[in-house]
Amino acid sequence: MSSEASPLFGGNTFLEELIENFLDKISEGMFVVEAGVGAYLSTTNDPELCQQKLNEMIAIKQRCSELRHTIVTMLYTEMLLPDARGDVLRLLGNLFELLDEIGDDYQEMMIVQPLGLEGFADDFAELNAMATRCSQAAVLAARTFFRNPAAVRDHINDVRMSEDETDRIALRIKRKAFAVDLSFEQRTQVREATAMLDGLADKAENISDDLSIYAIKCAR
Repeated sequence: MSSEASPLFGGNTFLEELIENFLDKISEGMFVVEAGVGAYLSTTNDPELCQQKLNEMIAIKQRCSELRHTIVTMLYTEMLLPDARGDVLRLLGNLFELLDEIGDDYQEMMIVQPLGLEGFADDFAELNAMATRCSQAAVLAARTFFRNPAAVRDHINDVRMSEDETDRIALRIKRKAFAVDLSFEQRTQVREATAMLDGLADKAENISDDLSIYAIKCAR
């Protein structure tokens, strides 16, 4: 974290480092899923790369779970952050849920073989990148909350703008799926992949909305 002491931790650098590591792993996991989804939905679908990214995601989720458990234990056993503890625990839980759900969705996606969606490769690449940008903006907003709660609002707008753009791309893909000649199975696959990535951005926006409230409470 920043060398400047966070107002939340009162100089407890070990707890700061744990939370920084947790946020690093959440961010890394989002990039891993982006790469995996991109490989799955590309015109040159690479099963080995998809499986590699899934294995990386499983390991990252395990590490995030361990870090979260350690942080929660410290908060209670050492009676840290009594005023902000509930908000911090909810934030960490929501961030882990964001990673956990997109990882599970990616794993479910891989069960079904891609059904020849070459005409959507560029659309999905754009949607994948924008949904990831939205989730990363939420992680950055969380980092800012722990460093300087008053500055959180500076990052929340990026989350909201990215979520809006994700919605627009998702709607365009859905309309395209019914404007071209696709089988029912292909349309279903398009719809499910689109909903997965659009849902990631929605969850990231929900986290940013909560962060705006947490930051206001810290400023009181």
